[in-house]
Amino acid sequence: MKKQRRPWEVGVIHGRFQVLHNDHLRYLLAGKALCRHLVVGITNPDPWSTRSEAADPGRSDPLANPLTYYERYRMLQAVLQARGVAAESLSVVPLPINLPERYRFYVPLKAVFFLSIYDDWGRRKRDYFQSLGLKIHVLREVSPEEKGISAKTIRKAMVQGRPWTHLVPPETAALMKKWRIAARLKKFREER
Repeated sequence: MKKQRRPWEVGVIHGRFQVLHNDHLRYLLAGKALCRHLVVGITNPDPWSTRSEAADPGRSDPLANPLTYYERYRMLQAVLQARGVAAESLSVVPLPINLPERYRFYVPLKAVFFLSIYDDWGRRKRDYFQSLGLKIHVLREVSPEEKGISAKTIRKAMVQGRPWTHLVPPETAALMKKWRIAARLKKFREER
């Protein structure tokens, strides 16, 4: 079988993955299909690297960020390796997306930067990338109504005890249950 040629050596893709769902998986695999090595930048890696954004004010809310960096790292590895992404062709790193002056400490700036654009926040991230002169490849640009699954919807279903596991890869569901994320979310809500 002939090996598929990938247009780029290294690609950088990013997300909060504050519950990695099936649309996240499609996004990640679309990026991986275009490069030999995929660097996944986990945004909002910690509260000190998280900034409010007018383009998406809810993204910095603690309720929108129940998983730690390490938990998301583990989740990404489990999900991608279960889909055949070899460990040597994958790196998972923190990426303080609101702080473009720090990107060079986390990701290779000579890589191609993948993103999807659904709203003002997607356009804002594109602006960040452009401000640094980064090579950009938009994987998908659609309206918010066409976006698909939202992690916010999944987190809400978890708290309300409604079905949600069909929206996530099996590895995500197993880890969310193991780590008792629904209980964590409920506790965050009660503490507000």
